[in-house]
Amino acid sequence: MTADDHLPGPPSDGPVERTPSVGDSVDRVRDEAGPVAVLANPTAGRGRHRALLPRLLDGLATAGRPVRLLSASTPGEAEAACRSAVAGGVGALVAVGGDGTVHRAMQAVAGTDVPFGPVPAGTGNDFAVDTGFPADPVAAVAVIADALRAGRTRPVDLARMTGADGAERWYGAVLAAGFDAIVNERANRMRWPRGPRRYDLAIVVELARLRPRRYTLRLDGVPHELDAVLVAVGNCPTYGGGMRICPDADPTDGLLDVVVAGRVDRRTLIRVKPRIYQGTHVSHPLVSSYRARTVELAADDIVTYADGERSLRLPVTITAVPGALRLLL
Repeated sequence: MTADDHLPGPPSDGPVERTPSVGDSVDRVRDEAGPVAVLANPTAGRGRHRALLPRLLDGLATAGRPVRLLSASTPGEAEAACRSAVAGGVGALVAVGGDGTVHRAMQAVAGTDVPFGPVPAGTGNDFAVDTGFPADPVAAVAVIADALRAGRTRPVDLARMTGADGAERWYGAVLAAGFDAIVNERANRMRWPRGPRRYDLAIVVELARLRPRRYTLRLDGVPHELDAVLVAVGNCPTYGGGMRICPDADPTDGLLDVVVAGRVDRRTLIRVKPRIYQGTHVSHPLVSSYRARTVELAADDIVTYADGERSLRLPVTITAVPGALRLLL
């Protein structure tokens, strides 16, 4: 599990209704004035916003809707609870946490007419911030509550991934399919040390093993064979808590931005990587940028990470889906 895994806490003393259990899904039409389901991850951001949850729930209740805090103890249960709530006809879904929490909730509302509100309360809040929500969770809830009262939503694009076995996942920010994904995969296999030091150690290990890998990339059907150490496919500009890996990506243009760092050696990668925070890495001669509606990506032994969450193994097909999500903004 990542630091943004979903372990929702108990309901607050505010105006909160109990949600049906995951198995209680019913098939009915969504009530646009119906309850607001909330997926909350109090462990996000190392728990620094845990005490805010009752205040955030009360803020959502000012929209005049019942608020239902979803109950789950694992990431899988959290995603299932969101799907059950959407199938049960809730009026909106809100995710309180970081990109991982948002990613889980997003699977339930992508491609539907159920409005969605991400409340940035994690270590990485890239999707929420990139799509225009305030970085402060209380301010974000105020924006969402106002949108609920006004019946206002704004459509944004999502990326839909399809694996070789037909499995589908959605993501909102960035898909990592190179060095960063390999580091995440190693860190998630390690049992020591705990906390951020585990990720730091994984970086050291993978830097020592760094080598370009052969990728097959098809952009709207046009093939490219290339050797690279880093590949990112962005619907939004940032990942990893503000790193502008795909600096020109726009979640309203119906396109995906692909950034590739080619045959970069260890020293060059260490020197270029800090430039990602400003997005200036794309001017390096070994970095290439592309734009396409559909991206087919293949390489050996790569598990992708989407919105920071472990996702599908390559090969995958990624498609930009315009207006796939209705944001409460």
